[in-house]
Amino acid sequence: MFIQGLAPILWLIVALSVLKMPAWKACPVALIISIIMANQFFDMAIADVATGTLEGAAMAVWPILGVIVAAIFAYNLTVHTGGMDKIKDMLSSVSTDKRMLILIIAWGFGGFLECMSGFGTAVAIGASMLVAVGVTPISAVIVSLLSNAAMSSYGSVGLPLTTLAKLTNFDPLQIATYTAIQLSAMMLLMPFIMILAFDGLKALKAMIPACLVGGIGFCLPSLIAASTLGASLAGIAGAVCSMSALVVYAKKFPIHDPEYEIDDYDENFSITPTEAVRAWLVFILIFVFLIGTSIPPVAAVLSTINTKIMIYSGPNAAPTTFQWVTTPTIIFVSAVLSGLINKASIGDMGRVLSRTVKTLIPTFITIITIIATARIMGYSGMTMAVATATVAATGTVYPFIAPLIGSIGAFITGSATSSCVLLSKLQVDSAVAIGLEHDAQAWIAAANATGSCVGKIISPQSIAIGAAAVGAFGVESQLMKVAVKVYLPFIIIIGCVIYFGQTML
Repeated sequence: MFIQGLAPILWLIVALSVLKMPAWKACPVALIISIIMANQFFDMAIADVATGTLEGAAMAVWPILGVIVAAIFAYNLTVHTGGMDKIKDMLSSVSTDKRMLILIIAWGFGGFLECMSGFGTAVAIGASMLVAVGVTPISAVIVSLLSNAAMSSYGSVGLPLTTLAKLTNFDPLQIATYTAIQLSAMMLLMPFIMILAFDGLKALKAMIPACLVGGIGFCLPSLIAASTLGASLAGIAGAVCSMSALVVYAKKFPIHDPEYEIDDYDENFSITPTEAVRAWLVFILIFVFLIGTSIPPVAAVLSTINTKIMIYSGPNAAPTTFQWVTTPTIIFVSAVLSGLINKASIGDMGRVLSRTVKTLIPTFITIITIIATARIMGYSGMTMAVATATVAATGTVYPFIAPLIGSIGAFITGSATSSCVLLSKLQVDSAVAIGLEHDAQAWIAAANATGSCVGKIISPQSIAIGAAAVGAFGVESQLMKVAVKVYLPFIIIIGCVIYFGQTML
């Protein structure tokens, strides 16, 4: 049953990497394959297949597609009102070097967005902003994908880690601390990898100190915050400290290389505080609203504004809950308020929104079908069959494979949270089966979240979001080719960290 369970994943790998199909064509085929396999080999009833597919489609529409539409609408509206030009000029006043801007925007600011909202927001907005300062679309998407992947476990104010801790009954602080330790190598190395992915070794020459600042600036604060405050603020602390450190470094040690200078900037640029606030207003509002709605008493009230619908009809079915005052709502409201303050008319905003939705149709197809595929694979037992066969084949070497299993979950679903929901219990059961003690079991549970970060690098959903954000449709196979080159060494490095780390607990 291993091959049958793996069939949709194998198809996606072949279709995106070998056949070079765009994701919006490959993912519907993966859904068809999963439906056939679930029905024919895993005895999933047709009615359950249909309702499972419908549930996956509904979950894709809200909140995932809601976040994507809202985030790109916010960006497009900022462009329409002229705010993005001012932001570009402000960033250029910090540095005119594309490499430094990649670190500040994709690693620093993008990390902040990911840790605040998740669901691909950082990929969409980060890649769009980099294109605005002159980075090529493909490079902008790649570096934004890499940055986003490194911080996925901290996304949506630590949602993947708090979810994992709840499902496995481990101390949330312990899970946050272990994950931060496991991710340390990735946090330290990723700024270097991003610059290498941008333009190879020649681009890295003058950037080694800046990459160290960015990596250490994120790693140390996130470790401290994770071990003292927990998952909710660990990533936010790291992102804010890293971005601040990079801005200070860029001002203190300016880099001037004609090959990497941005093409269009004003050397005599100046801006009033009021103009600066209006330019950045949408991001300021998103930050303020997300912080405000994450305060426990407020979050508790807002969580009651929901609709529960019984969609899936199979065994152990549970209602699907749609929370309405959440990340996409916050981003959309922030965009509208920012637009009004920046004197955009209702008609202008309607046209920008309509244009945004039309350009995202391929992304809608991709994400709806990939999430539906994930639900079918999970409900039918296909995902469990793949993971169980891996456990049986590895025995006591399983800790080395644990992050690989987590990465498979993230590859399928495009979500570190979903990967933790699907696979965290299996990870703990496997740790118990090979005789690991309590702390080592928690270490293996955390490895699922860590592996999910690596899996996000090659997630078709993440790739589709990035490509859509910069209007580069049909390049998913090209992006996947680069992403796989980063994924493979990192999954081996993280596997070694997990294997040798569990012996030290």
